[in-house]
Amino acid sequence: MAPKFGTSGLRGLVTELSPTLVGDHVRAFLGACPTGTGLWVGRDLRDSSPDISAVVVEAALQAGIDVTDCGALPTPALAMAAMKAGAAAIMVTGSHIPADRNGLKFYVPTGEITKADEAAILAHLGLPMPDRPAGRLAANTGAGEAWVTGVVRAFGAAALAPLHVGIWAHSSVARDLLAAALHRLGARVTEVGRSETFIPVDTEAVGPDVRAMLADWARQHGLDAVVSTDGDADRPLLADASGEVVPGDVIGQITAAAVGAETVVTPVSANTGVTRGGRFSQVLRTRIGSPFVIAGMAEAGGRVAGYEPNGGFLLGFAASGPAGTLPPLMTRDCLLPIVAVLAQAAAAGSVAARVAQEPARFTATDRLEHVATERSAALLARLGDAAALAAFLGKLGERPDGLDRTDGLRITLKSERILHMRPSGNAPEFRMYAEAESREAAADMVQRGLAQVLANLTG
Repeated sequence: MAPKFGTSGLRGLVTELSPTLVGDHVRAFLGACPTGTGLWVGRDLRDSSPDISAVVVEAALQAGIDVTDCGALPTPALAMAAMKAGAAAIMVTGSHIPADRNGLKFYVPTGEITKADEAAILAHLGLPMPDRPAGRLAANTGAGEAWVTGVVRAFGAAALAPLHVGIWAHSSVARDLLAAALHRLGARVTEVGRSETFIPVDTEAVGPDVRAMLADWARQHGLDAVVSTDGDADRPLLADASGEVVPGDVIGQITAAAVGAETVVTPVSANTGVTRGGRFSQVLRTRIGSPFVIAGMAEAGGRVAGYEPNGGFLLGFAASGPAGTLPPLMTRDCLLPIVAVLAQAAAAGSVAARVAQEPARFTATDRLEHVATERSAALLARLGDAAALAAFLGKLGERPDGLDRTDGLRITLKSERILHMRPSGNAPEFRMYAEAESREAAADMVQRGLAQVLANLTG
């Protein structure tokens, strides 16, 4: 995986993320984008992250920027602290991709970089920085605690009191903070599956082995729920008492309603249950990726929330929780959606009972790894032909009823099911999403669809 730069940041194989390459991108970011009061730096728990973080810090100091090093902490905690300080931020993380890869996420003082920022950074690569005295280095160890405290104050000390929650710790940078938050909210907490070796967890594509593991833990410990996050903790993972994983877009629907959002912005791939039931005055659909969701939220304004099918939730206004106010956070967060759904579950009697209150639309997603973006794009271009698409769908027993090309190829079917195919925006993967009238039907569509894609790619 050659290093790639975009609005998800810089990502690539650790062996190719040389100090020169990392330093060049840091300097280009600092030269192209506002930094406000300085630069805040954080990292995840990958073995490679401390060394890359040191390169980031040194490059910024030598460019004359004051740096606050926050050490290992969740991405949303870093973003929240930096925005409160009026500073830019860089998070060293590869998110959910394997441990042999890593990357950088960039934040301006107002939040995530935009597509315009991305273009400006690319234009500044290789340009010299103005001569300045070296910046000053400070440390901050309280950003993670502040992130937790904000949610605890908003929901109150008894919000989760009836619940016994398992935390799949693995190598999530949020594992200890998440445990502390749930404990302070009144839940009984049991940790499972801690790992000192980095484990890539994709909350949008939870495989059968992980699902079985979650179910075993829930049964073994008598848990009401199992929660976790991806590596840098900007995406939640939530399973009910049977180990059934709650899809990220359903988590988003529940959370948006819980905080009193009037407008919801979500990618075109999200569950259509959000448009049913009349809970929101408007639902805006975007291309896939948090920059597009954030742009849609900024345009909508007002009591707006956003989320992605990976569960990452964005709050665009000061919302009222059961016990206090939630500050806006215009970057993906895992903690608010986990707590909001668990609090709703406590009132409903269980996670499953609360999820059952949502419209009966079910989604599934999976991916083919190691598929170059060019190959994915070529296949989707071929399927843009009506005859080719009809032949592809015919092998799945389906017929097309409508197409949406907002991001990849999203097909509404005569059966009222939905099949959506696209290249991943940040990894060499072909992603497929399905929506149907039952979990089983959606999962079956994804597996049969990916098998057909694989046949087309290799045939």
